[in-house]
Amino acid sequence: MASPPHTSKTLKLERYNSYLRRLHSTKVLNASSKLIFRVTLLIALVLILFFTLNYPPLSDKNPNHAHLHHHSFLSAALFTSSAGGDAWEKQVRHSSTPKKPNGLSVLVTGAAGFVGSHCSIALKKRGDGVLGLDNFNSYYDPSLKRARQKLLLKNQVFIVEGDLNDASLLTKLFDVVPFTHILHLAAQAGVRYAMQNPQSYVSSNIAGFINLLEVAKTANPQPAIVWASSSSVYGLNTQVPFSELDRTDQPASLYAATKKAGEEIAHTYNHIYGLSLTGLRFFTVYGPWGRPDMAYFFFTKDILQGKPIDVYQTQDKKQVARDFTYIDDVVKGCLGALDTAEKSTGSGGKKKGPAQLRVYNLGNTSPVPVGNLVSILEGLLRTKARKHVIKMPRNGDVPYTHANVTLAYRDFGYKPTTDLATGLRKFVKWYVDYYGIQTRVKKDSDINSEHPEESA
Repeated sequence: MASPPHTSKTLKLERYNSYLRRLHSTKVLNASSKLIFRVTLLIALVLILFFTLNYPPLSDKNPNHAHLHHHSFLSAALFTSSAGGDAWEKQVRHSSTPKKPNGLSVLVTGAAGFVGSHCSIALKKRGDGVLGLDNFNSYYDPSLKRARQKLLLKNQVFIVEGDLNDASLLTKLFDVVPFTHILHLAAQAGVRYAMQNPQSYVSSNIAGFINLLEVAKTANPQPAIVWASSSSVYGLNTQVPFSELDRTDQPASLYAATKKAGEEIAHTYNHIYGLSLTGLRFFTVYGPWGRPDMAYFFFTKDILQGKPIDVYQTQDKKQVARDFTYIDDVVKGCLGALDTAEKSTGSGGKKKGPAQLRVYNLGNTSPVPVGNLVSILEGLLRTKARKHVIKMPRNGDVPYTHANVTLAYRDFGYKPTTDLATGLRKFVKWYVDYYGIQTRVKKDSDINSEHPEESA
């Protein structure tokens, strides 16, 4: 019987060839995967750049102002706090260099905010150097802040986008510019929001303020600092009008407590490091480019939309009243405080002598019941409000504010001149123009014909 054919060599050869084929396939697959990954990454980066430069953020709910963001994002891409470099430093220096002899060089924190934007433009128009700092947070619609930013850019005021708690950024700014003054207006605002997000108040109003003072104390020269306190520090005080000599140790809200803490912190840095510090207690500031979380602003919005508005009464059914202060008057007060601020006395973080420490009320001196505010808006908007009168909730709001401004008048001539009806007329005109609203709002000519004494 013949023996079977020997197949061992053939089997080994087939197994070896199979191994080579698998090895080749694996190499091809790995190479293809790397290529696909790199191509995908490149496409993703291109798409991100494209959408960043050509589309506004989702938070912008105002289609009339979508065009603002193209410029804003280009600015952010070129000049954000993380960019640095020669172009960034050139922009910072150009904005902060005064145009008039002996002009101020002012760092304005919260420059894209309501009071900050108005003060920045006023300073720039009179020839001072101004550099803004703002983090553009979303406490209210950031598109309004971006619109203010565009307005500031038209007035040659550059805003660095960054946070007060970024010590390296603040240090960099002081390395680039020897600021003579700081106008510190950045803060977490709002009494009621503190019940939802208390940590934001501690982070901004206390930690952020301390961080700014820490950098300022080591600057050479040390800047003089004017900063925003609040009428809220008077808290449960019942003695009216509110005077700077009244007690302020009974805050009614966390917001008020953080502002009172700021006043004590200012005292400490003045005492130890010789920083010149002036605190300004603002009383219910209102006007064009205002804050959407303020009553006059959302009352206007809701009245135009036919929505009901809540009008508060005190627990004993008395009207809530506020010392409404028009923005132009507050700006004059801020600039007066800057102009009369004495130089800080420290050097290298060490105090050389006593330094100026001040606090002032900036109010209108004429409290107006909130019901009267609503009546004025009804007349301007030619629309009846759907009022819902309710008792004031225990959320930190106080029933009454009234400023005594004797000290501010004595020291820098502060004298408010705008009554509520005039100020609201200017606000409503801005509001309908900004939001492109077609309404039956009274025109200036209509109002002047009814009140000819106001047209002078």
